[in-house]
Amino acid sequence: MYEYAIAWEWAAFAVRWLHVITAIAWIGSSFYFIALDLGLVKRPGLPAGAYGEEWQVHGGGFYHIQKYLVAPSNMPEHLIWFKWESYATWLSGFAMLCLVYYGGADLFLIDRHVLDVSATTAIAISLGSLAIGWIFYDLLCKSPLGKNTWTLMLILYVALVAMAWGYTQVFTGRAAFLHLGAFTATIMSANVFFIIMPNQRIVVADLIAGRTPDPKYGVIAKQRSTHNNYLTLPVIFFMLSNHYPLAFATAYNWIIAALVFLMGVTIRHWFNTTHSRKGKPTWTWLVTLLLFILIMWLSTVQKPATEDAAAVSPAFQQFASNTHFPAVKDTISTRCSMCHAAEPVFEGIVRPPKGVMLETDAEIAAHAREIYIQAGRSHAMPPGNVTDMTGKERALLTAWFESSATEGKVE
Repeated sequence: MYEYAIAWEWAAFAVRWLHVITAIAWIGSSFYFIALDLGLVKRPGLPAGAYGEEWQVHGGGFYHIQKYLVAPSNMPEHLIWFKWESYATWLSGFAMLCLVYYGGADLFLIDRHVLDVSATTAIAISLGSLAIGWIFYDLLCKSPLGKNTWTLMLILYVALVAMAWGYTQVFTGRAAFLHLGAFTATIMSANVFFIIMPNQRIVVADLIAGRTPDPKYGVIAKQRSTHNNYLTLPVIFFMLSNHYPLAFATAYNWIIAALVFLMGVTIRHWFNTTHSRKGKPTWTWLVTLLLFILIMWLSTVQKPATEDAAAVSPAFQQFASNTHFPAVKDTISTRCSMCHAAEPVFEGIVRPPKGVMLETDAEIAAHAREIYIQAGRSHAMPPGNVTDMTGKERALLTAWFESSATEGKVE
């Protein structure tokens, strides 16, 4: 039934909102503690075991913060754990992956011009890549190479570039970028769940038992936390990339992804160096700008021409066979296809928004739910109603989708 599409849209909105809220909490606390850690100052008179301290002012008050490199001599009465921000961010993100990309696999996950696989196979590849990515990374960290943070980061970067290429050979460009974000975020959240938190629990248990905690647990946790710090900005980019087809739907999207990871490193390097009071490496902003300009140029390189499939997928056949479809096609051709085309003719539009093209029967049928939500049930499209879509035309789009959904199964 068509009500399913409305409920699905609101469910996606609710989970997305939750994901944004928890991500802000996780990233905010992560950036704060990295900055705090780098800014610590060693001064005479610190308590036994204290590594450094820092004075901060915020909200009209002064804060005096001290860090113990291993642990204090006694267990504090009140101890705040920072963990649920990470867990909730990953869980809500995975829920989004299920709702949007697994639930809409035929549209958002699979591009049959890239790899013709079933939805079940594509989902299995998705899940498998996330799990294998964490296992590879964790084993790498625990190997002899794990003693050198920068060597690890270099190898991880090569692995991420390889995954960027691999994902673009399997999924749609949009899904490939989203999966890069999910792949990286899985490593980050798993670091918290499997390494950082267990190590902290060992230290707390030693304190409660009156034992002296082993410093190695803090060192290991700090290394994983540093990795998370440098991976955060690229993850944010990939999670927002579905709005920018110039990034994900161009010929060299995997190279663009590789450069995004480098931009994340250069930006974080500036902040980390500044917070540690080691100067302000302004060269990092120049490098970031040059990388961004290179990305802009790469986005203009055209893909080789390919033959598009004309047949409508069985999953969307009900929409193309509906009696309203000829009139719907005329409406979309008049009101939408000047932007949603392989070569948009609307001034200022160089790529179809979000990579959505509405020129063929197959493309219109495949995006039936989005047309219904964006231009039928709501007035989100066309933007500002620049093409003067009438109320009668919107009613036609609504009737087309709802009658099709009643007759068949909405995917």
